[in-house]
Amino acid sequence: MEELGFTDKAYRDYEEAFRKPYGAMVITGPTGSGKTTTMYATLNVLNDPTKNVITVEDPVEYRLKGTNQMQINPKAGLTFANSLRAILRADPDIVLIGEVRDRETAMIAVESALTGHLVLTSLHTNDAASAITRLVEMEVETFLVVSAIDCIVAQRLARVLCDRCKEPYEPDAAELATAGYSESEWSEIPQLYRAVGCPACSKTGYRGRMGIFEVLPLSEEIEKLTLEKASATLIEQAGVEQGMVPLRQDGLAKAKKGMTSVQEVLRVVV
Repeated sequence: MEELGFTDKAYRDYEEAFRKPYGAMVITGPTGSGKTTTMYATLNVLNDPTKNVITVEDPVEYRLKGTNQMQINPKAGLTFANSLRAILRADPDIVLIGEVRDRETAMIAVESALTGHLVLTSLHTNDAASAITRLVEMEVETFLVVSAIDCIVAQRLARVLCDRCKEPYEPDAAELATAGYSESEWSEIPQLYRAVGCPACSKTGYRGRMGIFEVLPLSEEIEKLTLEKASATLIEQAGVEQGMVPLRQDGLAKAKKGMTSVQEVLRVVV
């Protein structure tokens, strides 16, 4: 987990949720943003011989010892919903659902979290707050959403600057403002780094990737807004007021530390 790129606070918020014996964790982001890697890294932390861990995926992307992994096959009638109904008879402690695609799967995931299972699943939305409105749009009752979900993590993958050739430079006020740094931060940023390119990174200027994360625990205020069917914007504002760091700010903080470039953050986060 420590290699994924979580900041200390984001990881503490996420860990507080996944260490609970039951409840649902929803990982959101576009295709290729590393959702499955985050879910499996979490499983790796939780996996031990005393726990019955079952996954339902399409396809099975990682092989993890000590877990029972199932690949769906719609042509044979083995859908996410049918598979989940079957595996819940096997009394799992932890269930990983590759992706919530329809109301039926969403309902089984939510009900599993409410009946004593720890559920990890993914959803395609652009940010954490939108995951709540997406589930409500899938006609999952709001009271079930707030009762079942403990935490939502939105993520992106950003390339890491090559340590051998990254170049420091002094950004001007216009660049800092465009990137999204607040004026109060400008004096604290004497330099940023940009990609150059060398043989070690195949002339790209980047080597490796890391996650940019936004972790939204479902507090009482968020639950109240969900029950009122508030917009994703209002839910996000409440999350920020309670200490959630939005995706772009998390990326900019990493650019400030020289881990990636501002251009890369703006490429992956709108």
